[in-house]
Amino acid sequence: MREANLSHGTACGQLSRRDFRCRNRGKTVDELRRLARACLLPVAFLLVSAGMVPQAVAADPLASWQDGAARERIVAFVEAVTDPLGKHYVPPAERVAVFDNDGTLWSEQPAYFQVAFALDRARAIAARDPAVAANPALAAAAKGDLKALVDVVYLTHSNMTTDEFRATVRDWLRTSRHPTLGRAYTELTFQPMRELLDYLEANGFSTWIVSGGEVEFMRAFAQEIYGIPPERVIGTTLKSKYEVRGTGPAIVRLPEVEFVDDKEGKPVAIQQRIGRRPIAAFGNSDGDFQMLEWTTSGAGLRLAMIVHHDDAAREFAYDRGSHVGKLERGLDEAAARGWTMISMKDDWKTVYTPAR
Repeated sequence: MREANLSHGTACGQLSRRDFRCRNRGKTVDELRRLARACLLPVAFLLVSAGMVPQAVAADPLASWQDGAARERIVAFVEAVTDPLGKHYVPPAERVAVFDNDGTLWSEQPAYFQVAFALDRARAIAARDPAVAANPALAAAAKGDLKALVDVVYLTHSNMTTDEFRATVRDWLRTSRHPTLGRAYTELTFQPMRELLDYLEANGFSTWIVSGGEVEFMRAFAQEIYGIPPERVIGTTLKSKYEVRGTGPAIVRLPEVEFVDDKEGKPVAIQQRIGRRPIAAFGNSDGDFQMLEWTTSGAGLRLAMIVHHDDAAREFAYDRGSHVGKLERGLDEAAARGWTMISMKDDWKTVYTPAR
């Protein structure tokens, strides 16, 4: 990597920011840009080092975070791994950060949003097809029967092309509302986590979603609401096949699971899809435990954080024994493993992204 040679050259050797500022006082932005090119340094780094911080850089990128241990841990970690003169510097290509989705980037109570989608779609299908309406799996799934829910997922997620499924998900997101909060599901994303995604991206990280949710379901909205493109979304996958139809070639989704991206499956999927061990991982439940464990077992500085749902007033409060997003092992072992708990109640000034 070009950044690996940052410490070489007489113009920008191993200088502290204070020394650098003294030696380059009075230089214009254009002069610093030329110096950056000569030294293979990021322009933003030189501007900050010289004390010439643009307004966009000076603004607080984590405005929805309270001052406290969680915010400080994030900032200290990012500054450490992006400082080309520091001992913990990580080249941009290796700055991989992975995020769970349900309960980490948006809410997940009283049921995963994808479950709500499956049940709503099943009811719509049943309204048109009496045979589906008579299917006992639909009623059982509505009562929480997990085995029946799998059947409903197959009914509502398969036997259509990927383009058709994506359009169906987007239509549902535009028209559906959360059963108790009354807001669009896309308005129930966590503003502090969206700021964190942007903050990491601005500092040379590639951010990925690694979730137990079905991958094509998440790809339908991930770029629009998180800024994460579909190729950086990893999730549970259904089998599919290539088929030439009247409208042309298509990828058709089949009613059979190919891979479950949960618990031990997450590190496996990360290795298969990314090919690098992340240096930062964010989750909220024991389903994310192995992902955080895999991330923090690597060499060098690492960051693992767990979003703790402890704010019943602004969101929901749950952890041990919850039927959705259960957090037990993570609560018990986080401190000993050096993982940071993010308290929604104490660490976030606001929870949800403001409605547009």
